[in-house]
Amino acid sequence: MRKIVTLLIMLLPVYLSGVSSAIAATEETKELASWNEGPSRRAIVDFVKTVTDSKNKDFIPVEKRIAVFDNDGTLWCEKPVYPQFIFAIDRVKTVIEERPELKEEAVFQAALKGDYDSLAKSGAGGIQRLIGATHGGMTADSFDKIVSDWMKSARHPRFKQPFNKCVYKPMLELLDYLRANGFRTFIVSGGGRDFMRPWTKETYGVDAEEVAGSSCHLEYKDGDVYRTEKIDFLNDGKEKPVGICRQIGARPVAAFGNSDGDFEMLEWTKSGAGKGKSLCMLVHHTDAEREYAYDRDSKVGHLERGLDSAAEAGWVIIDMQKDWSRVFSFEK
Repeated sequence: MRKIVTLLIMLLPVYLSGVSSAIAATEETKELASWNEGPSRRAIVDFVKTVTDSKNKDFIPVEKRIAVFDNDGTLWCEKPVYPQFIFAIDRVKTVIEERPELKEEAVFQAALKGDYDSLAKSGAGGIQRLIGATHGGMTADSFDKIVSDWMKSARHPRFKQPFNKCVYKPMLELLDYLRANGFRTFIVSGGGRDFMRPWTKETYGVDAEEVAGSSCHLEYKDGDVYRTEKIDFLNDGKEKPVGICRQIGARPVAAFGNSDGDFEMLEWTKSGAGKGKSLCMLVHHTDAEREYAYDRDSKVGHLERGLDSAAEAGWVIIDMQKDWSRVFSFEK
């Protein structure tokens, strides 16, 4: 009997260790429930376990655990066109009622007709003109309300859901997983900063001050802050690291994107780690059935340099079709 008791005492720590591991594995699975087992999921878990282990040489202190996320195509659906572009087109009729002279301009005529081809042919100048007129000439608070009201009523043309419901469930889980492990999460997008801020807290758990994006020129007059039609900063490509420096003031250790507009953000994140650990990932849209499939030939979310450079750069490509068990929360 004594031998049995002794044996049980000896085996108890091993048993408890196994139970703890099983509990940890269950919690981890629950946290990243929409991620299939594979290289992408393992890369996330291995990175977080490594940099949060104070005994590991690659440990990262909490104050330096900064993760940045692109928005369009990384956190929410950007097809068939960027949601902010649809917002601008929806605003055109109201703007023209206030400024009838705009009807004479080709870009506004195309917007009223929903003629995307003509809008595309108007080039960067035409698009900036459209964005400026539909996003400027009002107080910051007024614009905030306009965006909030639009987000409640507008629907994605394919999924028939509010645009801020067309967000990727696996990426929401990733945001939560990182925050649960001491990371601060920021959105760094080519989209409008002030277009995103009214709804990012509710949708992603990201506060307004943690959103960096393109912005218009603001001015103070008559006791309030007004938006002008002048574009102040385009937060895309090479400007993304600049935008991070301007707003966050520190280099991230993890970066997530989906297009070549995110290339420099990932490159800068990786180079900042030196011999230490970093995590750089690109969402590759490969699922035409549940969402969309596109990369090199797409004008929206164009991904070419990233695909060609990822292996050498040490970036992880997330295959939407293979790596995600579900794409949206509203999937049955």
